[in-house]
Amino acid sequence: MNRQIRISPVRVISPEGEQLGILPIERAQEIAEEQGLDLVEVAPLARPPVCRIMDYGKFKYEEQRQQREARKKQHHVQIKEVKMRPGIEDHDYDFKLRHARRFLEEGNKVKLTMMFRGRQMAHPEFGRQVLDRVSQAVQDISKVESHPMMEGRSMVMMLAPLKMPTPPSGGGSDRPAPTNDGGGARPAPASAGAPQRPAPATVRAPERPAPPAAGSQERK
Repeated sequence: MNRQIRISPVRVISPEGEQLGILPIERAQEIAEEQGLDLVEVAPLARPPVCRIMDYGKFKYEEQRQQREARKKQHHVQIKEVKMRPGIEDHDYDFKLRHARRFLEEGNKVKLTMMFRGRQMAHPEFGRQVLDRVSQAVQDISKVESHPMMEGRSMVMMLAPLKMPTPPSGGGSDRPAPTNDGGGARPAPASAGAPQRPAPATVRAPERPAPPAAGSQERK
């Protein structure tokens, strides 16, 4: 940067990205100093090397800000543990299942730990049945990364999240909207189970004779 650049000549690029041509290094440094900016070597392996006139402090600040934003967007996969027992009640099972589903939806792995104690160690199949039940309940968003295996007095199963499909844009139906075929408005269908009443008959008023025209009086 600036006076640290020894090689000459160099290809110079303006702050706006325009080519200023191949210039001696002294002249390129003078142009940068006249504008109160820095001359930065951006492509040292090119022949001749490429240097750009810029505000190096502002450039480094923007670069660090972009790196911070990129780190914020990165998701670090964590392992969340959900502990259960073979004789778990339905209320506790639903509570644990909701936690496991939420962890998987957040993109984390779930470690299901079935804890045995006392005589429960004689029947590990009961604990495996509970673990299989959980894996089937969340199979729409997860896959079994490691099947149940004994670790001391516990049985462990690992679930990994699946990649969620991207919903289609727009959200509308692919079916075309119904068109009017010129037949006029269609009557609304009758509700299911409601008795259909016959349409009321049209009652016409009795016709009255027209009054005789003027000048047409009958003669006796």
